[in-house]
Amino acid sequence: MIQAKSILTLNAGSSSIKFALFGTDGGLSLQLQGEIENLEASPHLQVLDPSGAIISERRWAAADAPSFAGVLDVLLELTNAHLGSSELVAIGHRVVHGGDAHIEPAIVTPDLLLAFDKLIPLDPLHLPHNLAPIHAIAAARPALTQVTCFDTAFHHTMPSEATALAVPKTITDAGVRRFGFHGLSYEYISGELRLEAPGLASGRVIVAHLGSGASLCALENGRSIATTMGFSTLDGLVMSTRCGSLDPGVIFYLARLGHSLPDIEDMLYRHSGLLGVSGINGDIRLLLASDDPNARRAIDLFTYRIACEIGGLVSALGGLDGLIFTAGIGQHSAEIRAGVCHRLAWLGVKLDPVLNASGATCISAKESRIDIRVMPTDEELMIARHTQASLLSA
Repeated sequence: MIQAKSILTLNAGSSSIKFALFGTDGGLSLQLQGEIENLEASPHLQVLDPSGAIISERRWAAADAPSFAGVLDVLLELTNAHLGSSELVAIGHRVVHGGDAHIEPAIVTPDLLLAFDKLIPLDPLHLPHNLAPIHAIAAARPALTQVTCFDTAFHHTMPSEATALAVPKTITDAGVRRFGFHGLSYEYISGELRLEAPGLASGRVIVAHLGSGASLCALENGRSIATTMGFSTLDGLVMSTRCGSLDPGVIFYLARLGHSLPDIEDMLYRHSGLLGVSGINGDIRLLLASDDPNARRAIDLFTYRIACEIGGLVSALGGLDGLIFTAGIGQHSAEIRAGVCHRLAWLGVKLDPVLNASGATCISAKESRIDIRVMPTDEELMIARHTQASLLSA
């Protein structure tokens, strides 16, 4: 009898780990999903079934919180308990930054781990958290196959002018260039669009990944040719707590005022964006529900910058056939979609307000020159697909 096989995906951040378990028989099928939050304080584990219903939950008091490795052990034990007769054959990881060299998923080896350590200076805020579970699992379960999937990889199809920065060659030779992020999300949307609307997918499309982190990607025949995030995840759109595009002179000015480099970094990553502008919160849902004029100011800046950046990507594409909204805000906020599209009326973008509020996939009005859609993204499934493909090709 052939034993069933399963794949676990991990998406580790600074204070949380998102996970999903997939069966591989007859195609990938979601078995469970969940998240461990507040890793640095009082961890909270929540496990959901494929429909989103809670099937298990656990909290630790700060005094009793296990180490990071201990939390991973709990998660792996829970996974093993759910597997039954199935075998966990691999773990797939989201890694935010792959640098120049890593343009496709890779099976973890000791040499790859050493290479990752050299990448940390490119993204010291995210990579250590992405790599921590990889190192922990490699030490605890060395026989278990691990696969890394890079958020930057999808953007390696961008032309040189879309990746270049106007700095001295000695700086670009040191690895400073525009990389782009949210690649796993864009790759998923690109693939789903080919199934849903192949004619549109072969044209010129902009995908708006709008969540707590936000960016845009210009797709030409399904391939990335430009994106709003550049060297770091700080670039581009206004985000929940990140500033987005910023005149570098602001950093020099803040330094002259006496702010240290770590303080400036913390300010721009964690205290700016919607939170900084509103002075209330970085959660768009709370801002939309607020009657504070500063909340409206933050929302207006958010949609203004999205529309302006879309204009730039239309230039890169030489026109536009479709606009896709995805991720938490893009998928669920009809008001933000309406605000963005209103600012793009000059381009022939026109929403159907009834469709926009209804949860429909295609939300463009009949007279709209641009096909406007709402599509859910699934980075975990994309990781699982890459992991399964890596196993088959090994």
